[in-house]
Amino acid sequence: MSRSAETGSVSSPVTADDVDLAVRLAVGVLRDAPSEGWGGKAGSLEWDCWETVEHLANDLLYYAVQLGPQSPPLDTHVPFALNRKRPDGPTVFVFAERTAGPAGLVQVLEACGALLVAMVRTASSEVRAHHAAGVSDPEGFAAMGVVETLVHMHDAAEGFGLAWTPPSALCSRVLARLFPEAPGGADPWRTLLWATGRAELPGHPRLTTWRWVSTPRP
Repeated sequence: MSRSAETGSVSSPVTADDVDLAVRLAVGVLRDAPSEGWGGKAGSLEWDCWETVEHLANDLLYYAVQLGPQSPPLDTHVPFALNRKRPDGPTVFVFAERTAGPAGLVQVLEACGALLVAMVRTASSEVRAHHAAGVSDPEGFAAMGVVETLVHMHDAAEGFGLAWTPPSALCSRVLARLFPEAPGGADPWRTLLWATGRAELPGHPRLTTWRWVSTPRP
């Protein structure tokens, strides 16, 4: 049974408070990350932990700025220039100052998260903006920001050897919003890791490709 069939058409919306919670939890873990681990590989990614957290900060800022224009573009993203520090690194448009160290990078993440929280809180629910997985609304960008935070923190936490288990209710809300066809009945966090290609579920092998549905829910 899919999650949409299990929960029905009614589910709690993803809100700015959810983004705030996800970012605060991530920041709390990262402040305890060992200083020598930032250059180590982040889980199954080809990026190190610094690059992964920097990418996450960019994701949150990217979602915030899509909602910023009075008339957001629907056919492409707001045209910030994207760059890479190295050929196989993540594509970003904001870099954290290396001289500020891990504490500075975590502060950049916190600031970018706060901007997405503010935009989701203040944007009209009628606003629509571009995303490659489908034109979305403020709730959709909030849900995408939460998923990016939860799963990239999973990657970074694996790299650091730290525990990371976000709240089940938060995972359930973003699954319902972005992955309505995900299987039901399993632990929501494990299901979210499965839906993003990071874990197996009983009867469901690990995905090699995945994509969420960012279009607004009816």
